[in-house]
Amino acid sequence: MQADVTILGGGPVGATLALLLARATTRPGRIVLCRPRRAAIAPAATAADPRSMALNHGSRVLLKSLGAWPAGGADILHVHVSQQGRLGRTHISHADFGVPALGTVLPYTAIVDALDAALALSGVTIRAGGPAAVLRQETGAPVIGQDGDEWTTRACVHAEGGTFDHQARNDLHRDYGQHAVLAIVRASRPRPGWAWERFTAEGPLALLPYPAGPAHDTGRHALVWCCRPGHAEHLAALDDAAFADALGQTFGTRLGSFAAAGPRHRYPLGINLRRHVADGNIVAIGNAAQTLHPVAGQGMNLGLRDAARLAESLAPLLRDPSAHAAPLLASYARARGADRWLTSGLTDVMPRIFATGLAPVEHACGLALLGLDMSRTLRGPLARQLMEGLRA
Repeated sequence: MQADVTILGGGPVGATLALLLARATTRPGRIVLCRPRRAAIAPAATAADPRSMALNHGSRVLLKSLGAWPAGGADILHVHVSQQGRLGRTHISHADFGVPALGTVLPYTAIVDALDAALALSGVTIRAGGPAAVLRQETGAPVIGQDGDEWTTRACVHAEGGTFDHQARNDLHRDYGQHAVLAIVRASRPRPGWAWERFTAEGPLALLPYPAGPAHDTGRHALVWCCRPGHAEHLAALDDAAFADALGQTFGTRLGSFAAAGPRHRYPLGINLRRHVADGNIVAIGNAAQTLHPVAGQGMNLGLRDAARLAESLAPLLRDPSAHAAPLLASYARARGADRWLTSGLTDVMPRIFATGLAPVEHACGLALLGLDMSRTLRGPLARQLMEGLRA
């Protein structure tokens, strides 16, 4: 078998790329998507994934164009940003930018299921099995292996997460000294359509609107609470009532009191950023190229922009059997540089600068939030970057 493009990793970013490439070729069967066998059984395979994703306006437009936009999401119409114990806040509204919503919160499983349904109609060759890997290069064509089978591919895309070599001298790796506690909570005085980002001395705390549950179970929010590892361990071990009380003490009374509405999960936080994403006929996108701090919810949105731009870059390869992938992938890497570095820079600086513990810095941050709130000219570029990113 020979493939035009082989994608290693069947998560949302890899699946989106496969759909985009299938739409751009008359031979969709030569687009190969390799994914773990367990991910082929939906939705039970992903039911244990606790993540909630805030997909921005640009991601919504992209997935809708592919017929892969999930139903039932909770729209973010307003974002309120503040810091605990300091003056200054910023309010961003969808009305300021003429969009129906700044973003939409969805369970990770809903995104996977919608993409799987679209893939089933796409003609993409899906290989569900053990881990797939590049075995060697033959005359510039990578040879892929999975479960004892081998095939050549004109281009190979790493789209799986957690494939970083932490010894790579040119890559960026940083442990934030924070863990994220994820949970679904219920507020007694919910404000539908509002998302809250509150910076504390240990890290940001985000409360996002969450889709209604069975029997119109409303008032739910997705919580991402970033704090020191020991504190996160303590929070994860509390009973539901004590956890809800701790959340109320940290967030305040703006949404009334809280109650736990599901289990808690804890993850360590760090940044991993490849400086060079393209190597000959092989390229990395999404979490294989960068993993970011969850502040502002930019990780998957950045990965979907990677997929969209890579599909454009690989279009000549799909049209011309004599085209070579390497220069196309090098061009892709150059085009994506500015957006990758700006987005990763913002998500790297924000959680660290608000948690310095230095009063002058924290007061300066408060003044910055106040300035953004008072001037649409100042907050506009930031909001646009978070909603759409830089699209080259």
